[in-house]
Amino acid sequence: SKSMRHIPRMDSSFGREFMQAVEAKQVAQQDAEKFQWIVKMNEQEKFAAITRAEGEAEAAKCISDAIRDAGPGLVELRRIETAKAVAKNLSTSNNVHYVPGGQNNVLLGLKG
Repeated sequence: SKSMRHIPRMDSSFGREFMQAVEAKQVAQQDAEKFQWIVKMNEQEKFAAITRAEGEAEAAKCISDAIRDAGPGLVELRRIETAKAVAKNLSTSNNVHYVPGGQNNVLLGLKG
């Protein structure tokens, strides 16, 4: 028919190229957002590391000052407190089993 002859034909490669360009733009935008997020996370991790290091330095200074003022008794007290905490953790752990000591340990084939 006559009306069909006057409709311009669209180049099919144009539509395909256009869609590929739109998709590439979306991927590039997503990559840019991802890299911005990575930069922000790295900045936060850097800030956390600096804050942690400052706190550890302050704690070390406090301990040093306390040892200087109170003598070695404070270190011994901390050692005892730490040993008690470790013993408590081990005593409540399901992975730690106590083996009775003594002259002969038949369970392990050991002789005391």
